[in-house]
Amino acid sequence: MDIVLTGTGSPLPDANRAGPSTLVKAGDTHILVDAGRGVVMRLAGAGSLPAFLAGVFVTHLHSDHICALNDVITTHWVMTQGNATLQIYGPVGTAQFVERQLAALEADVGYRIAHHDALTVGPQVNVTELTAGDSFEINDVAIMTAATEHSPVQPTIGYRLEHEGSAAALVGDTIPCEGVDALARNADLYVQTVIRRDIVEAIPNEMLQDILDYHSGVVDAAQTASRAGSKRLLLTHMVPAPTAEQYPEWIARAAEHYDGEVLIGDDLYTVTI
Repeated sequence: MDIVLTGTGSPLPDANRAGPSTLVKAGDTHILVDAGRGVVMRLAGAGSLPAFLAGVFVTHLHSDHICALNDVITTHWVMTQGNATLQIYGPVGTAQFVERQLAALEADVGYRIAHHDALTVGPQVNVTELTAGDSFEINDVAIMTAATEHSPVQPTIGYRLEHEGSAAALVGDTIPCEGVDALARNADLYVQTVIRRDIVEAIPNEMLQDILDYHSGVVDAAQTASRAGSKRLLLTHMVPAPTAEQYPEWIARAAEHYDGEVLIGDDLYTVTI
């Protein structure tokens, strides 16, 4: 499997980082986890497109993780000329969110159907709402889910994808919890959104301070990876976003608590497992 960081950013706008999203390429099966701003452009950069997606997984309904889902839906619809159904999976509430996105696109859909003979129906979307602990398969990829903790955002879930003997855990925004441990246990790669607690704590901004109680810090992620026996740890959604020159500092902080390989990168950084 190839794990591609199609967006390493956060709610803070960054010219170089798209919003949070990760693409998993398991053979010919492409699965997108979350859909932050700019994701369709990053998919193109990763050698994929919405029309190639076998599924879109949503971890939670924070806007920075789903604000470009409407772009994924529209582009999938136009590129497949309405002849394919986009499969979307997520926690309870995902179906309502998608329904409202489709309502927001109603005028656009009408314009395109009126203009293009090939388009006779609107976007075909099938939403499956998941409960933590659900497991299913997409082609030859086995997926399991578990509850994560990002309160007051509820419910939130993480995913473990297994393909040809390799396993990747992608858990979204969360503090350490039993669900994350279960997904990351002995995984070849554990992908975790992280903040630098020491830096955030030093910034006198009340709203920024609020993120401390529901995100994993770099140390938290490292301790989870160590406890779960993950082979590699990949950091994403970094707050505040480091420069490439600062990556060694982030890696060193994690390495104090975890003996495995710690990875960090820009958008389109790819790890093969």
